[in-house]
Amino acid sequence: MRRRRIIRAVLVVLGVLVLAAGIAAAVYFITRTTSKSATTRFLASTSGAAEVYVYDDYEKRLFRTSTDISRGTEVTLTDETYTENGRTYVVVKCGEETFYVKETCLVTDINDIVQEKEKWVRTSVTVYENYEGPEIVSFIKKGEHLVLTGYDELLEDGNVNMYEIDYNGIKGWVYGKYLVDTEKQANAINEEIYAIHKDRVFGGSDLHGGTAADLDWFPYEHPHFEDNPILEDARCMYLNIKSLETLERYLTLAKENGVNSICMDIKDGQLVTQFDCAAELSPTSNTVYGHQPEAVDAAVKRIKEEGFYLICRIVVFNDVLYGGDHPEACIDSEESTQTWPSGYSRDVWYYNVRLAEEVIQRYAPNEIQFDYVRFPEESYRMSESGTTDFKNVYDEEKCEAIQNFLFYACDYIHRYHVYVSADVFAECAGKYISAYGQYFPAISNVADAVSAMPYTDHFGTTVDTWTDGYTTVNDWAQRCAARQTEIETPGIARTWLTCYNVPWWRPTVTCDERYFGDQARALYDAGVTGGFLSWNGISNYTIYEQMAPAWGFNYGTGTGDPLRTKLNDRGQLTY
Repeated sequence: MRRRRIIRAVLVVLGVLVLAAGIAAAVYFITRTTSKSATTRFLASTSGAAEVYVYDDYEKRLFRTSTDISRGTEVTLTDETYTENGRTYVVVKCGEETFYVKETCLVTDINDIVQEKEKWVRTSVTVYENYEGPEIVSFIKKGEHLVLTGYDELLEDGNVNMYEIDYNGIKGWVYGKYLVDTEKQANAINEEIYAIHKDRVFGGSDLHGGTAADLDWFPYEHPHFEDNPILEDARCMYLNIKSLETLERYLTLAKENGVNSICMDIKDGQLVTQFDCAAELSPTSNTVYGHQPEAVDAAVKRIKEEGFYLICRIVVFNDVLYGGDHPEACIDSEESTQTWPSGYSRDVWYYNVRLAEEVIQRYAPNEIQFDYVRFPEESYRMSESGTTDFKNVYDEEKCEAIQNFLFYACDYIHRYHVYVSADVFAECAGKYISAYGQYFPAISNVADAVSAMPYTDHFGTTVDTWTDGYTTVNDWAQRCAARQTEIETPGIARTWLTCYNVPWWRPTVTCDERYFGDQARALYDAGVTGGFLSWNGISNYTIYEQMAPAWGFNYGTGTGDPLRTKLNDRGQLTY
């Protein structure tokens, strides 16, 4: 009995061992064959999409499919290969589909996905120190050749977001969307749009602001962030730095009268509060500020609690405090005593975008608004004198530098899902480029919103343009609307309107709901429907109270008659 039990136990153990060996052999076989036939690769290419092919049994050859696959896509190898015209193709699976792909387009290292080694500059580019921050290394103009040495990431369509480049020893990072594959493509222009603007000059005179040939007319895709929809019809109240002291009464007035947005000053002569970037880059600015950080934090919190779209306004080049700290960045001219940081200065660009970044991180606004995005009013006289040093390092025209600053600012700020708007003089909606570098179509082509300033008392003193606000603004708005049709990707035209009394011209004008409303209606009648902002430099509460109902009017297309007296049940003018 005992012997029989021992034999039985031995047989059981042997059976287990045989079974285990069988399982191990099976696992080994399965593992070995899976690693051989089901290995994955990445599709690589010299462009955003990799070429894929199918085999035609009738023709007995490969045909390229009508739809390529974005490079970077992961595919599964099979054991099948095919050779045609000296090239080897591998059969791969992508989802449920099977394709032939060139063997050279299959890589295991994600760094090898991007196979192009050179590009040319189609739209002049800022060179960044790295792909993460706004630090500027240099600037490269249209038509130049770049050697590619790396990339940061692929977009959904397989194109590169930013390339690491080497340009004659200048190394850094540039946005891929501004680069093309050939020198001929780089030197091409957007001919249809360029033709509209190329011959525009001011009465045959050179204002020294530049020409259309200096500007980029290729479409610039304005973003639409799902987590931050852009304001398409603004009814905006402007609040200067001091007004934050009595914020609640402004918010109450705004809520009761149809205001949907607040434009809050961050920098205009002084900072609203202290900022780390100012301590680093403009120490004097950090000693002249309006409020303690906690007070501004609380004000922003209240504005956002009430549901207002928040626009943070930053004056860019008219900055005496920064200029005092950095005279090397300022224009030198015998024609002016102003301390004016140059629009060509990359240090000034960097400071203002760093400030915008810190504002975004601290206050999470919907939009950054840049004001004084221009050279000084005296620019024509400065240029004519021949004795002015504009600090023009990269041989740009004034209008070119202004547009290039906006490219730089938009590209960086958009990373935070925040929009960029720019304030401009009303004059720049004319058919010429201004002496101070502003031209409405060129700016609208890049900025997400453009806020011109057709103030009724700014069109001259010999002809009364201020008592009939409707006619003055409507005449301007028609020119603005025409400029918007002359580019492929216009930003929103959102306009600053006169929201102050005009006591210094005769006859005098009081800004009330009718006067302000006439200006707003003039915009909409001309097709400029992006809304408006109330400009009152001191944020005069009494005047805001006088015109308050006009924020909430329904400005549909009407007769254009400025003398309207029909009231609704709230006692407000209706249109």
